[in-house]
Amino acid sequence: MPEATAVLHSLTMTGRSLRLSRRNTDALITALALPVMLLLIFVYFFGGAINTGTEYVTYVVPGVLLLCAGFGSSNTAIAVTEDLKGGIVDRFRSLDIGGVPFLTGHVLASTARNLVATALVLGLAFAIGFRPTATLSGWLAATAVLIAFILALSWLSATVGLLAKSTEAAGCFTFFVSFLPYPSTAFVPTDKMPDWLRPYANHQPVTQVIESLRGLLLNGPVGNTPWVALTWCAGILVTSAALSAVLFRRRSR
Repeated sequence: MPEATAVLHSLTMTGRSLRLSRRNTDALITALALPVMLLLIFVYFFGGAINTGTEYVTYVVPGVLLLCAGFGSSNTAIAVTEDLKGGIVDRFRSLDIGGVPFLTGHVLASTARNLVATALVLGLAFAIGFRPTATLSGWLAATAVLIAFILALSWLSATVGLLAKSTEAAGCFTFFVSFLPYPSTAFVPTDKMPDWLRPYANHQPVTQVIESLRGLLLNGPVGNTPWVALTWCAGILVTSAALSAVLFRRRSR
């Protein structure tokens, strides 16, 4: 069946991307170590100067998780661009492997890498004082929101990889995505921001995801924020998937 073949091809492409990640030791170490370093920097360098009404490690962990997800997902753009420039896509097409399995493999591999990095960050956070009070349902809901964000951002990154003409241009996406959590509630409450920035910081999608994670992990009130966050993620994912299908056909002619 075509659907079964597509699933098999997607799993094969995922395995390929994971093996390439394992062989690219420098990039793998950076992707895993950078979030850990950022958590330590924010907690021990800046935490004492920022008043959030709670222990700063408790406040900042959700933001670092998203910073980690953004950095890890953005590397997908470079991987996709390298495949296109290296000619391997033509080989895949000769084997009747289409664009959807090719891109799905990159996205799922990115998600797997990000989950490993997330586990490292959470492990360190527990070691330095992070004490979430979430129930089992809260943990499951927080995990669902985080995975949805990683998937959406990874597919957006794959789309950027199809647009970029060089790996350097694709790499610029790393800076853009890594910057997104800063004008949000990731590291400081928005009431400490300038008046002109506060409306954007309060309503941008990253803030919705962060506030969902923060509320769910700390067993606080979240209202409809997780649903808003999931709606943003779904919108980014669907738009990126549709656009990437068109771009892949153009780039692989």
